Amino acid sequence: MTRTAVITGGMSGLGAAAAARLTADGIRVLTLDLADGADLHADVADPEAVRAAAATTGPVDILVNSAGIVGPNAPLWQVPADGWARTFAVNVTGTFNTCRAWVPGMIERGWGRIVNLASIAGKDGNPNMSPYSASKAAVIALTKSLGKELATTGVLANAIAPAVIATPMNADTDPAALGHITGLIPMRRVGRAEEVAELIAWLASDKVSFSTGAVYDISGGRAVY
Repeated sequence: MTRTAVITGGMSGLGAAAAARLTADGIRVLTLDLADGADLHADVADPEAVRAAAATTGPVDILVNSAGIVGPNAPLWQVPADGWARTFAVNVTGTFNTCRAWVPGMIERGWGRIVNLASIAGKDGNPNMSPYSASKAAVIALTKSLGKELATTGVLANAIAPAVIATPMNADTDPAALGHITGLIPMRRVGRAEEVAELIAWLASDKVSFSTGAVYDISGGRAVY
């Protein structure tokens, strides 16, 4: 039986790497993105758009929430309210919207895998990136709660917390902020998208059966808890 995966933010960065990796495993991948060429064109922050997308996909076995934005780079007291709100709308509410749309079908079928992309920033807090850091902490807590709620259903929900990865999103980050957080990595390099995709593929597979509500760091040694 061919499984189907929906990958948000699937047209670039970690989402695109995950799409390529899951496709190599024989999984039918549907990308959900605002970018041209996506299989499903929707803003994850818009619940109606997400519901409409879900109505077209049929059963989905795997959900990878990779859509995300960095948000404003500024001290917290200088962050504009709309920048804070938009960061949470995409990174947190977007994850909520997609889970609410596709998880019930997974529960009905008794099998599913949810992989939410958080960040080491959600554990450590990056300076001048309070909206992003706080939103990724929320993704971690959401995943922990969801994993417990689904624990006896056959549906697993786990999060990944990468450090700096070479992606278009990070290429647009303030160079000073990027330099600071890259300097915190003991391996003295940034990660590669395909390295994260390998972890996503494992968490989306039958190989994982006794892990849910967990956070998997992929940080080149930066993570301390």
